[in-house]
Amino acid sequence: MAIGRQRLIGLDPGLRKTGWGIIDVEGSRLSHIANGIVHSDVNCSLAERLVQLYDGLQQVITDYEPHSAAVEETFVNKNPSSTLKLGQARGIALLVPALSGIPVAEYSPNHIKKSVVGSGHAAKEQVAAMLKILLPQAKINGEDAGDALAVAICHAHSGGVHGTVKEAFKKNSAIMVGAEIIFKGSR
Repeated sequence: MAIGRQRLIGLDPGLRKTGWGIIDVEGSRLSHIANGIVHSDVNCSLAERLVQLYDGLQQVITDYEPHSAAVEETFVNKNPSSTLKLGQARGIALLVPALSGIPVAEYSPNHIKKSVVGSGHAAKEQVAAMLKILLPQAKINGEDAGDALAVAICHAHSGGVHGTVKEAFKKNSAIMVGAEIIFKGSR
């Protein structure tokens, strides 16, 4: 069974700005759909900022209905507090598609660069140049959105279409068993 056009979302998590990029993949053809950045208000509490990221990413998922998602992995920064905050923002980036039943993959920055440019240690300028070649019709709305598009392209090149999405279709047709919700909160 051949898989037709699939929609992928790439996410570049950050507490201040989380980039997102949506592409369609059909065979070896990549098509840009949309990209952008979800911002959080630095004047709000950490919890409120995480809710802002959650709400923004949920709206993107609702609007574009991707079949599969990919999130950039992050490594330890020099500042432990910044690392923890980034980890929490990353948790939101992993959680939102997962709660929508979308399979989520993770890729290291070097894997993303190697997939898009051919070198795992490529400079940001090289990645940006390749995005213009691979998605010539795209108007990229900021560096974080460009990084997210690179994550989506990496996902497409790394089997996100033929592996993860195929498994998602199987999973959606099977009975889903998960954790029991004992108390459901509301906002």
